[in-house]
Amino acid sequence: MIKEQLLKQIQNGLIVSCQALETEPLYSSYIMGKMALAAYQGGAVAIRANSPTDILEIKKNVELPVIGLHKVIYDDSEVYITPTIKEVDALVEVGCDVIAVDATKRLRPNKQTLEEFFVEVKAKYPNQIFMADTSCYEEGVLAKELGFDMVGTTMSSYTEYTKGTKIPDYTLMERYVNDLNIPIIAEGGIWTPEQLKQAFDLGVWSAVIGGAITRPREITQRFVEAIK
Repeated sequence: MIKEQLLKQIQNGLIVSCQALETEPLYSSYIMGKMALAAYQGGAVAIRANSPTDILEIKKNVELPVIGLHKVIYDDSEVYITPTIKEVDALVEVGCDVIAVDATKRLRPNKQTLEEFFVEVKAKYPNQIFMADTSCYEEGVLAKELGFDMVGTTMSSYTEYTKGTKIPDYTLMERYVNDLNIPIIAEGGIWTPEQLKQAFDLGVWSAVIGGAITRPREITQRFVEAIK
């Protein structure tokens, strides 16, 4: 899918994140495929998914753009969302429409900077669409300068230097929308329709919701907490 076509398709729409970690009851590519189908039937404009295996299964179930990532933990880095070019290679191979990568200022495995990593990636895959998962304003500015196609607020509150930030991070969304002139993806902490509407009122291009839709254990816990 060409960039202009994809951006038009996801504009003002909801992207549903269909992910489950090994520690979660729904960990299964089959289940993620059906979760994506349910999201599609509910009106999602795209799916965000983790791992080549899950992405292949999701693509069997829905004809929606996939924002793919691969969470891999390396001993020498805190970066785990598509941390090296090895993960990028695997995501390209399964045909991800967009590849999401950690675009924080933290060092990647082998002490590689984001700049070093992305120069290498863009040289190898000049036509691939990339999404920057950022945690603060300076990271979004750099992501645009490096040539990312869209910037998300995904990592706000998840880095050491943004810990304690209230999410959804409307302040970061607004600054990005006002300053970057690039599609901004609201992601992180959106649990209610009212929060989603507030994000779109700020002018974001589209928004990602994961836990509030696709993680029943966490959804159940929220309701249980309300009656304690």
